[in-house]
Amino acid sequence: MNALRTGLRRVFRFPGRASACFSDTLLDMSGKDSWRGEGYHSHDNSSHGYREEGSWRGRRGGRGGGYRGRGNRNYSSGGYGNRNKKYYKTEDGAISGNREDAQHGHHDNRGGSEYSGRGGGRRGRGGPPAGLRGREIGMWFAQRSKAKAKNSRQEVHLDEGRERHITNLLHRIQSRDNIPPQPSRSYRDPTDITREADQIEDPIGGATSRDYFDDPDAEDIQMKDLESTSWHTDMTEEASNLYGLDQASSSRPASASAPGPSSATSTEPGDDDADDDEVTNLTEVFKHHEETNEFVLEYLQHKKRGDIFSGSVHGALAYERNAAMDSQYRNELAKKEQSTRYIEMQKFRSQLPSYGMRKEIVDVIEKNQVVVISGETGCGKTTQVSQFLLDHYIENNKGSLCRVVCTQPRRISAISVAERVAQERDDPCGSQSVGYSIRLDSKLPRPQGSILFCTTGILLKYLESDPYMSKTSHVILDEIHERDLMSDFLMIILKDLIKRRKDLKVVLMSATLNAEQFSEYFGGCPMIHIPGFTYPVEEVYLEDVIETLRYSPPENTSNKPQRRIYGRRKREMLAQKEEEEWLLNEWIASIRHKYSPDTLQTLRTMDYDKIDVMLIEQLIKYIIKTSDDGAILVFLPGWEDIKKLNEVLTANFMFKTDSFRIIPLHSMMPTVNQRQVFERPPPGVRKIIIATNIAETSITIDDVVFVIDAGKIKLSNFDAQSNVATLLPEWVSKANARQRRGRAGRVQPGKCFHLFTTYQERQLKDYQLPEMLRTRLEELCLQIKLLKLGKIEPFVSKAMQTPSMEALNKAVINLTDMNALDHNEDLTPLGFHLAKLPVDPHIGKMILFGAMFCCLDPILTVAASLSFKDPFVVPLGKEQQADAKKRELSQGSQSDHLMLVYAFRNWERMLDRGGTSSAQKYCWDNFMSPSTLRMIQSMKGQFAQLLYDVKFVGSADPKQPAANLNSYNTNLLKAVICAGLYPNVGRVKQLKMGPKVNTKTERCSIHPKSVNCKERQCQSQWMVYHLKMRSTNVFLYDSTVVSPYPLLFFGGDIGVKKDEDMDCVTVDDWIIFKSSAKTANLVKDLRRELDKLLEEKITRPGLTQWDGNTKEGAIMQAITDLLTKE
Repeated sequence: MNALRTGLRRVFRFPGRASACFSDTLLDMSGKDSWRGEGYHSHDNSSHGYREEGSWRGRRGGRGGGYRGRGNRNYSSGGYGNRNKKYYKTEDGAISGNREDAQHGHHDNRGGSEYSGRGGGRRGRGGPPAGLRGREIGMWFAQRSKAKAKNSRQEVHLDEGRERHITNLLHRIQSRDNIPPQPSRSYRDPTDITREADQIEDPIGGATSRDYFDDPDAEDIQMKDLESTSWHTDMTEEASNLYGLDQASSSRPASASAPGPSSATSTEPGDDDADDDEVTNLTEVFKHHEETNEFVLEYLQHKKRGDIFSGSVHGALAYERNAAMDSQYRNELAKKEQSTRYIEMQKFRSQLPSYGMRKEIVDVIEKNQVVVISGETGCGKTTQVSQFLLDHYIENNKGSLCRVVCTQPRRISAISVAERVAQERDDPCGSQSVGYSIRLDSKLPRPQGSILFCTTGILLKYLESDPYMSKTSHVILDEIHERDLMSDFLMIILKDLIKRRKDLKVVLMSATLNAEQFSEYFGGCPMIHIPGFTYPVEEVYLEDVIETLRYSPPENTSNKPQRRIYGRRKREMLAQKEEEEWLLNEWIASIRHKYSPDTLQTLRTMDYDKIDVMLIEQLIKYIIKTSDDGAILVFLPGWEDIKKLNEVLTANFMFKTDSFRIIPLHSMMPTVNQRQVFERPPPGVRKIIIATNIAETSITIDDVVFVIDAGKIKLSNFDAQSNVATLLPEWVSKANARQRRGRAGRVQPGKCFHLFTTYQERQLKDYQLPEMLRTRLEELCLQIKLLKLGKIEPFVSKAMQTPSMEALNKAVINLTDMNALDHNEDLTPLGFHLAKLPVDPHIGKMILFGAMFCCLDPILTVAASLSFKDPFVVPLGKEQQADAKKRELSQGSQSDHLMLVYAFRNWERMLDRGGTSSAQKYCWDNFMSPSTLRMIQSMKGQFAQLLYDVKFVGSADPKQPAANLNSYNTNLLKAVICAGLYPNVGRVKQLKMGPKVNTKTERCSIHPKSVNCKERQCQSQWMVYHLKMRSTNVFLYDSTVVSPYPLLFFGGDIGVKKDEDMDCVTVDDWIIFKSSAKTANLVKDLRRELDKLLEEKITRPGLTQWDGNTKEGAIMQAITDLLTKE
């Protein structure tokens, strides 16, 4: 009975009356299905609705399961014991025992329903009442869910004093901006307006400077002070006319017109004269400012500059031949050729396959503008081709005309290749003939007669200031077969650029598999193939592995999982599955004479979607028993599989001896563990490396003899339709399989075991989809506009493989929504800032807001970590301890982002107080990577320098006191994080095992590594997150619980509405808070003023003024006060 009473209270706790129209439907509850109950209820007509003061007691009675009882009810609608009582249903599904109540749209819901509870029409506890059928039952549940959601909404509330202060602030701002009174201001009481008007007409002078939020009795004194402040005279008019708007239109909210400079015009796309007029108009606007800053000038120059490929301009190499320089370079090379070190390096170089083709390579490049060079791993193309070109020019007295730029897809590759080439040339890296440039680090070579290795991102940065690459004679794009986003982007630019720079040479270097595709893209340009230099590698496929090991999977792993899928998708998947099984069985039948029946049966029953770690364990044992030495490299798709295999191996007694060194290799692993990968073990010790595809190309492990290829890879994809990223295992491509095989033949003949059949190998794609077809495109769109490459869609359509228009349109819409692009697809001032920051646009916006709200240092920590990677590492077997440390570091903030801030602060404190040894110990104790923390520290310095360059801050030091006035204000930090991550927001639903989150489109889980994953009681109903990704489930990564005000001030469009009998304030029509009409309109108007102020600050960057006697200071103080004290 206690459980019953508790359950009924839980089910019937919703107060209130639901407004609805009366329906003629009459429910007759007489007879068998009548209800009788007992208990005591009191009717409470207070503002809190009905309150339950008693309890329910009763016993099951009659076939209908009703409650017979002796009840005492204190309201007039009658007791539940009336056997023949009739009940009425309103249109919204509510049930009333009183026809009059039903006619007025009321139903009695005070803490419970007469029809809910155990035995109600045999529908169970909490079910619908007896007598409802079909659609009526659905309506009943919908009404109940709606009522529950409605009554559980968070409330936005302002106390009387704060309401009065904000009302006065808004009134003064509107008065000073000459904004006409707005009609139907429901937050203004007529007496308040009259009182404020009286104060404005008869101010009291002579007072000292005061803050907008001082004693309310001194408001008249404040008004006198405000009339003399600078914001009235030098800021208001410019702010309202910032984008060429007239005074009348300046009263409109920011969202009412297209944001950004282009909103001043009504030009059509492609109208060059109109664009010139727009820039002229902007120049006229800006020249009224007392101080036109560097950003304004740079932005205006960018607006004025036409698209680089739209006119008839042609470029050329900026350098002229310098005879003295040519002679100097030749003499230096001749002198080196006599040195012992250079001669030794030449011996090594001469053994590379590419060296024998030196003359052919140089001749083809000299005779053609574009050349494709393909070659196997180890052929020497990466280190040698650039040297061939430089030496050719130096030997022919043209060294001053040679400047080779060679791009690499990864930072580590750019550095290591540059250092190797410098070593081969007997030069120091940097200052002489060879150097590199990567993000946050560079050792530049001399300007002429040199080779520069850099990442693709760095070359794109050079294009901003030198769009015709006038200081480059040769561009080499290496590893283009990887088809990363920036390499494909660069190829589109170069294809257009070579038409205007006839003297520019372009060399594309690729793996063998798809070289023809690049040649076709550049008009059938010549190709050169360099043979590889590897030892022979024997390939063994799954059917032979099973036959050799006589392997049969355990029963519980051979059953293929059945997923619950419905509708057309289910039919399509079933049809596809049947076809695949039919083809597989047909192939198995074709090999039945070669293999045993057990092998054939295993091939039929295996679950090819899973990684069979037991099979891999047996294969490793077989390799050890049948060979003397040689490292074993196992390729697995992800962390979970690495962990499983490591657990299986370490649990086996055979591998617990000192004869084996098992090394997991993953980005989540500590760097100290990864170093063991490259160390050769002592004699008698075999190295077993368990890795992801990071070991395919990024690193070379020269003692590997055996490779086990599980045949799967995890790739990040983006589904534009659902707006969800995915990270799921999929089959490798033939290119992946070839790369993995090549890892086995570096130092001696090797063996590669592919854990897929020869039949499946034939079905593999030649190579994986290009990154441009499976990633978000916002950053690409910003770069297109920053480099003045024309309209986005026509430019992207020139790619080798064009992304879907849906993905492209979504990117443009997202950028427009966040005010980075205007209606004409041009960069706004905000967009110009974001395009120059080397981060995702949302993280860039977070950085700018962190500067404006003077909480710079912690926000830069968050931005750097989200842009680079999580500094936490997870030693195998210590996952739970690592998660516990994260929760401890979060200090109850319910924020992964603030957890990073606190962890980084502690590391810096240890570094300052105890030096490197203390910092290392802190990292060890808290499962953090020192190298990642140092990288984050460097990135913070870069971000601060970029902000300083455009005068957002007064120093390039992230810890400058003036930029960190609010750096310990936790609520404000969460608000700035919300400003950057919006619209990545969801509503938290608290469950026993931890929260679930409903985004606008679907229900998600918080990732297990989050500090919020097992949170029992969230501080708010709303949460922002950095990334939504589908793997085994739809997970939210890097989340922060936020209260209503950050969403209201930094989210989407604010609306004020009435939901039946409840006043509400909304964000983008789906985030709804309870609020009085007065408070809702106050918040909406204050948000409008904040938007105008932030637009001004984005366009005219500068230190934030916190003086409450200025318009800027008053608004910023008001917002900060609300966020802090919420």
